[in-house]
Amino acid sequence: MPAPLSALRQLSDLPGVGEGVEEAREACTRLRWHQALRRRIPEAAAESRVRGATASAMLEGAEPAGSTLSSQVVRDMVRGGVDLQERADDPVWRVLAGVVRATAATEHVGAGQLRSPAQVLAALHAAATGDLLPMDQVGRPRTSGEECREWTELGPPPGPVEVQERLSAVHQVVASVVGGGAPTLVAAAVVHAEIVTVRPFVAGNGVVARALERCMLRVGGLDPTGVAVPEVGHADRAGTDYRGALGAYAGGGPDGVRLWLLHSAEAVRRASAEGTRIADAVLAGRLV
Repeated sequence: MPAPLSALRQLSDLPGVGEGVEEAREACTRLRWHQALRRRIPEAAAESRVRGATASAMLEGAEPAGSTLSSQVVRDMVRGGVDLQERADDPVWRVLAGVVRATAATEHVGAGQLRSPAQVLAALHAAATGDLLPMDQVGRPRTSGEECREWTELGPPPGPVEVQERLSAVHQVVASVVGGGAPTLVAAAVVHAEIVTVRPFVAGNGVVARALERCMLRVGGLDPTGVAVPEVGHADRAGTDYRGALGAYAGGGPDGVRLWLLHSAEAVRRASAEGTRIADAVLAGRLV
């Protein structure tokens, strides 16, 4: 991690980051006071999770063969309209199902859970990879001799000792957002990038990182209704923006961290715009 917990606030002083964070905060505030969210937050938040899972699956490359991945496909999965057992041999559908489960699980993560971040990570990983990995590799970090073949463009993943050290710092940052102890957007962005860079799990690291970011933005008070869609914020510019910004972060140094934080602030602004579209649809009665 590029800075200890006590230095998190200093990251906001990197050129342009403070301004980007403030613009994202203002966008989330406007969404929070949308007329539709006075009484219909659960409906809008549920749609946010559907759209978030769709975008996260796209970032994983989980688009079933012969179909175009859409929110309706994910919505059908959420409501049980798709029999995944009939597609149990299709690895893409198994990944998609894991993304849907992990994103759905974020609904049940509150302040109490984030005070035990290791348990939250384990639960999100179990949701994401329960059908993909042997059970003895689910819900725990990699150990000696276990490989992770994700995000190879970031270089070799750290070994188990470094994984444990950096996960310990991640746990501190996650817990710090409870009660407003850290700048939420910066903390969520750093945790997201650390999980992808460190790759603590054999598989499912990107899915877990995006799900945990969603939890932190909501519990940390930046998006208290949970209607913004951070996954869409990243996926809207998934190519060089998302992967390139993560690559810059992994390269180390303040410039790389700054690029990732600027990307994350812009992603939250786009997430709020998508949340506004959801709230507009709720208000107009266009959501089924």
